[in-house]
Amino acid sequence: QVQLVQSGGGLVQAGGSLRLSCAASGLTLSRHAVAWFRQDPGKEREFVAGIRYSGSTTVYAQSVKGRFTISRDTAKNTVYLQMNSLKAEDAADYYCAADDLYSGPNWRQYDYWGRGTPVTVSS
Repeated sequence: QVQLVQSGGGLVQAGGSLRLSCAASGLTLSRHAVAWFRQDPGKEREFVAGIRYSGSTTVYAQSVKGRFTISRDTAKNTVYLQMNSLKAEDAADYYCAADDLYSGPNWRQYDYWGRGTPVTVSS
C-alpha cells in the first residue's frame, strides 16, 4: 500500500521559512515524478513545484520561483519543499503527489497523494 506522509506545515510570519516533507512508503520516490501542489478553499489546486522521475530536473510555478526549492533525499525516500521569504499569498493547504511518469502541472494526472498540510502566513 502506497502512502505519502506529509509533515512540516504550520504558522510562520511573512518573510519566514518552512520546510515541508513528503515521506513515502510502498513506493520509491527516486523512481517517480514528485510534485507539490497547494489549494485554498474553493479554489483550484495549484501546481507549486515538481521534480522529474529521472535525474533531478525541477520546475517551479512562476509565483514561487527563487523562493521555494524542491529536493529529494533518496536514502530517506523523502521529498522536501523548502519555502523561503513566505508571503501571505503562499498560505494554503499543501499536498505532495507522485506519479510513475507525469511531472507536469495537471494535478489530475498524479496517482498518489499525501493528505495535505496547512501553511499559514501571518503578516
